[in-house]
Amino acid sequence: MRIWNQNRTIIVTLDENTDRYSVTAEGENWNWIEDYSPSLETTKGKVLFHEAFTVTRQEISMGIGMGIRSFYQGKEELLLWKDTSFQTMVWLEETTGNVYFEWIPVEDGKAEIKKVLWPGPMEFSQKREDWYTLVNDRQGLLIPNDWDCQVDKLVFDGMFLTAGGFMPWFSQIREGSGYIAIAITPWNGGVNIHHPKGGPYTEVAVRWEPSLGSMDYRRVLRYTFLQNCDYNDMCKVYRNYVKETGLFCTLKEKEARVPSVRDLIGSAFVHTGIKTSVNPKSDFYDEKAPDKNNHLTAFKTRLHQMEQLKEMGVEKLYLHLDGWAAPGYDNKHPDYTPACEEAGGWGGMKDLADSVQSMGYMFGIHDQYRDYYEEADSFDPEFACRLTDGTIPRHSRWAGGPQSYLCATQAPYYVKRNFNEIKKNGIRLDGAYLDVFTCNEGDECTNPLHRMSRRECYEFRGRCFNYLLSQGILTSSEESADWSMESLVFCHYSPYSFMLEEPGKPREGVAVPLFNLVYHDCLIEPWMMEHFEGQEDFMLYALLNGGAPYLIRDGAYAGTDGSFEGGKDIGLEEQIKRCKIVTQLHEKVAMCEMVSHEFVKGDWEVQRSVFSDGTKVTVNLRENLFDIS
Repeated sequence: MRIWNQNRTIIVTLDENTDRYSVTAEGENWNWIEDYSPSLETTKGKVLFHEAFTVTRQEISMGIGMGIRSFYQGKEELLLWKDTSFQTMVWLEETTGNVYFEWIPVEDGKAEIKKVLWPGPMEFSQKREDWYTLVNDRQGLLIPNDWDCQVDKLVFDGMFLTAGGFMPWFSQIREGSGYIAIAITPWNGGVNIHHPKGGPYTEVAVRWEPSLGSMDYRRVLRYTFLQNCDYNDMCKVYRNYVKETGLFCTLKEKEARVPSVRDLIGSAFVHTGIKTSVNPKSDFYDEKAPDKNNHLTAFKTRLHQMEQLKEMGVEKLYLHLDGWAAPGYDNKHPDYTPACEEAGGWGGMKDLADSVQSMGYMFGIHDQYRDYYEEADSFDPEFACRLTDGTIPRHSRWAGGPQSYLCATQAPYYVKRNFNEIKKNGIRLDGAYLDVFTCNEGDECTNPLHRMSRRECYEFRGRCFNYLLSQGILTSSEESADWSMESLVFCHYSPYSFMLEEPGKPREGVAVPLFNLVYHDCLIEPWMMEHFEGQEDFMLYALLNGGAPYLIRDGAYAGTDGSFEGGKDIGLEEQIKRCKIVTQLHEKVAMCEMVSHEFVKGDWEVQRSVFSDGTKVTVNLRENLFDIS
């Protein structure tokens, strides 16, 4: 079966014997790989579309284009029962040339579907550097077909809207022709990828997972095919898409809502803390060195530190304060007040905030509304996320020990309660960091009292951000998933994945700023400034991305989140000088679009970014040089 647009520049063909599709776009053929068969993974095993169902098909013509509809009905004697059925709808939009692949449930039946593996991966098998795959693993990853490192799984298993999928799309480009596949329904989807060591191919495709145990809504993947393109063009396709859908919200628009956005631009960031207390039941508890488990720094000491930075010439600064409350860092959330009494209590915290702000600096705190600690006074398993099998997931990884996850339906109430308590004690916050919301996947909860889908979880997290904005508090979270772009002002970081891996570990591809090519003018991103022996200076990436610098970054847990030993100790005075270079550039380009990025003369180690005001930043990662013009 075959459909096409009016001038036949795009033709979509279905092989009815194999259920495989191919697309011809401007003479370029894009075919699904030969050994791929559309399938469902169920609790009873793998079921192939063409083996497990009776199928009826029809070509359809709509006012917006042409399509092929296939109806799959289960057979009682096979793995899927007769009351299980679904449709696929593949259609070509006449106006845009976009091709939509829709998987549509009809009856859920008794299949207990775990994954839908459809549509399939494209043939992409020549061992060439100019054949490459783009995935949104954190800031962005470009995998040439001849790349030497094997890639089989992204962080968070490539789940969309997590650190493994800042943006819900992937792309492949060969000799200047390519496609971008955008997940229109990203909440329960992700990327499957396979690239063997040295190539000569990369397979990438979408997978769809259930919501609350059921495949109860249609899943849609949109393909756009381009000629004479590169990764910049794919990012601009997606930038236009999020503008159309309303996700796109610039810093200028956020400034109109909370004017202090402008004050944050050009600031150096200091990330430090007050109290650490590691629960003996925590995975991080060190029995051999108990002194490492607890640490306290007075609010007054932190104030002296800020005064020293002011005397040393730091003009604009944002202080992010961990562990400011009585329980200590990552303990007893969401019951996190009062302020730590041993460190100076509410009065000491207020003196710190007032004094920092009187210097022209900004003050913000770390907080947490996902990790639900069993030692919290208000802990009640009735309000923890419950899985479809009725169990409550638990672990003891972080400092506070045993925990589950707070159902996000409850989070906005706790945010309002806690931040009103801070306000009652006279503390004015410039910003607040709600941990993990933009890094971890959305949660689901089957408790009938507060049943919540993953999509709804993101909405409830967004409500927490919007409440803070309504109070004039700038919003922050761990990373930069694009579901949050309407209400997130800044983040902890938006790094390349290799920055969070042990220094020297083989890299899974070439770092490329896909996220910033879409959203640079929507988010303030602090960047790491470390320089590890034998590696490039991370300051160059801060410049290349037009970001803000970390002046001081005291990681909460050694060996995680990019907190590794071995960085060059250049001294505070030199670090301040480096930060001034970065902040001056950030002041200039923070609200500008990143128009383009390139590897100069095809050299991975020499890169250039161009911003919409005409600023060009060129870095040589091999020789640790930069030029701003």
